[in-house]
Amino acid sequence: MNTGGTLPPNSELTMTENTEYMTEQNREILLGKEEGLDVSLYSNPELSWLQMEQIRMGIKDKVDISVYADPSYSYETMKQIRLSMYSSNDLTPYLERGFVDDELEQIRLALEDDLPIDIWLTDDMYMQQIYEIRIGLYEGIKISVYADSKYNWMQMREIRLGLEKKLNVSLYANVLYNHWQMKEIRLGLEAGLDVASYAKLIYSGTDMKEKRESLLMEKTSTYMTPDKLGIDISSMTKKEFSIFVEDNGNKVYGFVKSVGGNMVTENDIYGALKKRGIVAGINKEAISEMINKRRMNEKILIAEGIPAKDGKNGWYEFFVRLDLPRIPAPLPDGGVDYVNIEAFEMVDEGQKIALYHPAEKGVDGHNVFGEVMHANEGAEKKPLKGRGFVIDPDGVTYRSKLNGKFEYHNGQIIISNMIIVNEDVTAVTGKLEVDGSVYVIGSVCSGGYISATGDIIVEHNVEAARLIAGGNVMIKKGSCSRNECFIEAKGEVSGSFFESASIDAGGDIKANYIMNSTIGTMGKVIVSGSKGMLLGGKTCAVKGIDTFNLGNRSHLKTYLDVGKNVLYNKKQAMFAEEREQILDELQVLEGRWNSILQALPPGKGQAEMLIKKLNVAIVAKQNELADLDAEVSKLANLTDQDMKAVIVRGNAYEGSVIEINAVKYALPSHVNRVIFKLRNKNVVMVKL
Repeated sequence: MNTGGTLPPNSELTMTENTEYMTEQNREILLGKEEGLDVSLYSNPELSWLQMEQIRMGIKDKVDISVYADPSYSYETMKQIRLSMYSSNDLTPYLERGFVDDELEQIRLALEDDLPIDIWLTDDMYMQQIYEIRIGLYEGIKISVYADSKYNWMQMREIRLGLEKKLNVSLYANVLYNHWQMKEIRLGLEAGLDVASYAKLIYSGTDMKEKRESLLMEKTSTYMTPDKLGIDISSMTKKEFSIFVEDNGNKVYGFVKSVGGNMVTENDIYGALKKRGIVAGINKEAISEMINKRRMNEKILIAEGIPAKDGKNGWYEFFVRLDLPRIPAPLPDGGVDYVNIEAFEMVDEGQKIALYHPAEKGVDGHNVFGEVMHANEGAEKKPLKGRGFVIDPDGVTYRSKLNGKFEYHNGQIIISNMIIVNEDVTAVTGKLEVDGSVYVIGSVCSGGYISATGDIIVEHNVEAARLIAGGNVMIKKGSCSRNECFIEAKGEVSGSFFESASIDAGGDIKANYIMNSTIGTMGKVIVSGSKGMLLGGKTCAVKGIDTFNLGNRSHLKTYLDVGKNVLYNKKQAMFAEEREQILDELQVLEGRWNSILQALPPGKGQAEMLIKKLNVAIVAKQNELADLDAEVSKLANLTDQDMKAVIVRGNAYEGSVIEINAVKYALPSHVNRVIFKLRNKNVVMVKL
């Protein structure tokens, strides 16, 4: 670890001159300069020119590039994250699940069309499978038949094509069939063939094709009609034509062969149709034109059924906004506009918030054989879940049960009590304790106290006060006191600035500058903007710190504690305690299950029912344990040696102390645009 005032040439922090860039990289930097952009945000030799292009476009469009400006992301992944931000969709959860590049594109397109892709998505799916699921959702077909990773994408496609054409896909939706076999069965169904004779696993795709074509030849007959006079004039006249039944019995084509002496009449065609049992949708004009205008060697549509018209699916009409921005707008300097963000939607008691439009019945059709083609009825949507609302006796109208804050998240409506304080909260006001959320239109002055089970939103400032929230805390302007402002939140804490504040949060802490504060969070600390500064005090953040400037020229001591710190250890201890409790409960359930099996003979209904209930409870506990272990593993992975613990996008000054996983490093001199990370039990710097 370097302890001198400047960095030696071979240190972890290396400066790269423009000459080391490839031509394409230089071109991207030049384009950025011509557009008046801050090219320092992507002048990094670790970035390819394609990655630089995505960052440059993001800066130009004023999106938060910090979300994706990471050399470890491919340019395609960067592109999909950037595009998702234009429609206020968040791809971060999918990145964390391991989806990248084209996979993210399919997910993004589904989210933009409001398709419930999450219901069907599993972590082991790849791009082509996700595509088939997305198209199926878009077409409104029953994708539960194939939305399973046990099918490869080609099998999924064959099942999807069958569903789109209303075929009985259960005849081939078997994972043991390869896609070639599935295709042959599907083509047979489309042609109205009895596929039972060859839809068997013992037949290869080639075998199936031969059998399908043989059946098709039998079904598509060529007619040769003798002359009625009984005179052998075969050398002079012929009556050769074909009838083709296609599209699962919905279309019939006539084909008159162009050979010398072929004298087919309309009666010949009608006789052939009758022989085949074709009685509906016959187009007499088309038959007349085909014969009288001698349209030979041409496939003519001469009969057509009426397709069934499926009913419209049920849908919800909302009377409140669902599209409030989830992230504040950026400021010109790259900071975040916390002041003007519209944080929530208010509803009144009894206000209509949603109306369900039930599914509609379809209209039956018929094929050319006169058989009824039954229409599918529209699918009903499940009732909305959540709390804070009632459903009218009509069963379709949703109304707010109270005056409060409306949220629609993950398909659930949450209306919580929202107290609106139209004045400043002061010591004179007294303690304000609310089962719900609080919105203060003014400020929270010295001595003010607010405790809420939901969110706390303050329009102006917070002084020497105490805020305790079960959700998020947003202070639009900021907090300034003399180390007597205390903020606790189970969710995020955000504001324009925090000065001399004590903050304890379960989620991220975001601001445009933080000064002389004591910060503790299980998430990240993010300080935005070219004037953004993290200065003085102590900041503990398990998942890392991302700031523009760190410390100042006066060398004010600024202490950062990241990774496996005291907060991390406390959380792991909580996980361990919770795990022991789940194991104890699981042991009790398994003990009861075994004792019932031993005490009662099999076949008794009551015993069987109790065993089933216990089995469901055991499985639920096992899933709970698996979820907890996944959370433990996820937290550990976030704090391993590969994490970018502290990112400084501007200047980092002497006097700053960085501690990562209990390894300390005192910055000896001023540096800029660096990442502090742990490597081989040492804190090192790499160029951003």
